[in-house]
Amino acid sequence: MVADTQLISNLLVPPGEYLQEVIDELGVTQADLARRMGRPAQAINEIIRGEKAIIPETALQLEQVVGVPAHIWMGLETKFQLVKARQQAHAQEEKEAHNLKQWLQGLSYPALAKFAGLAEATKPVDRVREIRRFLGLSSLYNLEGVGALRPAFRQSQKVAVSLLGLAVWLRRAEREAEAIDTGDFDRSKLLKCLPGIRAMTTQSPEIFVPALHDRLAACGVAFTIQKNLPKTGVHGATFWLTPKKAAMVMTIRGAWADIFWFSLFHELGHLVLHTKKRTFLENESADPDVLELEADAFAADRLISANDFEAFLRETGGRFSKAAVRTFASQIGTHPGLVVGRLHHQKLVRPKMLNGLRTQFVWAEDSA
Repeated sequence: MVADTQLISNLLVPPGEYLQEVIDELGVTQADLARRMGRPAQAINEIIRGEKAIIPETALQLEQVVGVPAHIWMGLETKFQLVKARQQAHAQEEKEAHNLKQWLQGLSYPALAKFAGLAEATKPVDRVREIRRFLGLSSLYNLEGVGALRPAFRQSQKVAVSLLGLAVWLRRAEREAEAIDTGDFDRSKLLKCLPGIRAMTTQSPEIFVPALHDRLAACGVAFTIQKNLPKTGVHGATFWLTPKKAAMVMTIRGAWADIFWFSLFHELGHLVLHTKKRTFLENESADPDVLELEADAFAADRLISANDFEAFLRETGGRFSKAAVRTFASQIGTHPGLVVGRLHHQKLVRPKMLNGLRTQFVWAEDSA
């Protein structure tokens, strides 16, 4: 029997259905076909019912017995399996679409799409596909197993934040950091740069941001600043693109300059003190681990040393005037707002007291 190759190769049906038609035309029973092929009758019946796949060995036997080329059988089987896989994939997409609101945790898809440059999809399934594409995932359920994105999953279990928002925030940072040219990471060089970075606290963003990019890149750190994404509660993150290239990303939440600088030195602390095998994602977790506490201590001491701060407390006797704060900040070469931030954090002054000495940052697009 001669088969029409083009017609058969386009049929999206179980190969066994065509096999039944072929043996019916030949007047051969399933049992007889099994004997001719030297295969168990049950195996032939399972192939015809679509329960058993046609493998190359079977395709060659069918070619010899019924005259239909082996590549036709393999083509039919491949297309049939692909159709089944697509159906399963669609079912998976529908399941993820059903859970999308839960993963977004109050973050709107339009806000996520604007932040990441996703298509303005309206159907939940299309939105799932866009998020998958951006994150480089075949399924959103794979998020927990991806090393670079796993911190988003962990943090979302601790506080009510958007799992997908955090993952997208990290992924965008990763993409931007990959595009930044840096030298090889040099811990000693980075430590030597810290006093100069600390001096930048007195400068405006127009001056310190490009300088910070250059200094950190020379130390092997790709530095980027991202706009805050709602429902993420994130301040910054540190991770490794390669063993020789680190990435550090910051955002401006609440716009206070002293919080930005503390968060930045906190991230620098992770780079100096901790492993290259972990992503550190800083958000509003109520249960910081020992590594986070170490990074906090590093940031606090590098911005205002414990000895300097204790001397300031003794000199003022607990009376913190604006003039005293300005004088102390000038003496140690930092911005007065960082001193006020330390006083607030240690509850040495009332909330909002001396806020006039603090500085707020705004994004250029928001200042018009």
